Amino acid sequence: MSSGRKVLVTGSCGLIGSEVTRSFARLGFSVTGIDSNHRAVFFGPEGDTSWALAQLQAELPAYRHAAIDIRDRAAVLALMAELRPDLIIHTAAQPSHDRAAAIPFLDFEVNALGTLHLLEAARQSCPESPFIHMSTNKVYGDRPNTLALAELETRWDYADAAYAHGIAEDFSIDQSKHSLFGASKVAADVMVQEYGRYFGMPTCVLRGGCLTGPNHSGVELHGFLSYLVKCNVEGREYKVFGYKGKQVRDNIHSEDVAAFMHEFWKAPRVAEVYNLGGGKGNSCSVIEAFRLAEDVTGRPMNWRYVDENRIGDHICYYSDLRKMQHHYPAWKLSKTLPVIFAEIAASWKQRLPAGAS
Repeated sequence: MSSGRKVLVTGSCGLIGSEVTRSFARLGFSVTGIDSNHRAVFFGPEGDTSWALAQLQAELPAYRHAAIDIRDRAAVLALMAELRPDLIIHTAAQPSHDRAAAIPFLDFEVNALGTLHLLEAARQSCPESPFIHMSTNKVYGDRPNTLALAELETRWDYADAAYAHGIAEDFSIDQSKHSLFGASKVAADVMVQEYGRYFGMPTCVLRGGCLTGPNHSGVELHGFLSYLVKCNVEGREYKVFGYKGKQVRDNIHSEDVAAFMHEFWKAPRVAEVYNLGGGKGNSCSVIEAFRLAEDVTGRPMNWRYVDENRIGDHICYYSDLRKMQHHYPAWKLSKTLPVIFAEIAASWKQRLPAGAS
């Protein structure tokens, strides 16, 4: 237990933020969350996370909420100076690479400038406190698509044995198409590393694959598994964008993400980077995901193919987890794909209006 320890969680009403809030509260941390419900601005009513805030406040009476915008430098500096947290977990973001092109200033201000505000506030008030940043595999841009691929019956896979375990952290992020979202996340990613290297702060960048779980407010432009299962439960049409539906993602449950963060907290390192995902074992293509959803709900998937891939979309991506497991051998994935699908389906059935399922 970590009695008396204080953690500041940004994006505390999002998928990872809410999971981290619950997880660290169980571990005895005093949790302060920052969330301005900008997801409703990014995605409209379907992205609203006020339900998640209500859940947190009901479950965790000691949870403290700060509805500040991380673009507000003075508010971020003031909160950090007052709180002086023992751990900072930064999950707040504009998370959609499709949406970023329509809101380029907002995207960059939230993802890059907001991260800088938090880093500098931490340096001024608590430079010894570990700073964990949720980055994204989109920092690699579309460079993974330049790898030789093999087309299998239901998925694409890497043809080169050098990538048998997936994409490792030394894979280049340079000279590739990222989407504006990917570029703003690169800026944040490199800044978090730099505050570690330049100032000696214990910072950590987690380049997430598909982060998922039952608390996700999945929408069409963000939240692959959550939105796919939601469509299945509702009988809503799901659009498959390009690559024959064989594009592959690795999926990691939010509880396993929080568990890794706790391992890093116990033994922090300086300016580390990890590819955090489900690895090959928790990877699936869109077509394979349809089957997994149908197995859980018993409902056929209603889907339509659109012969146009999304800009910068990865054809095949799964994380090489070996560096994480070498540095933190106590950590391992605890949630398999069938378990993840079952939890997401149960959550949507509970959340959606009566009769939808």
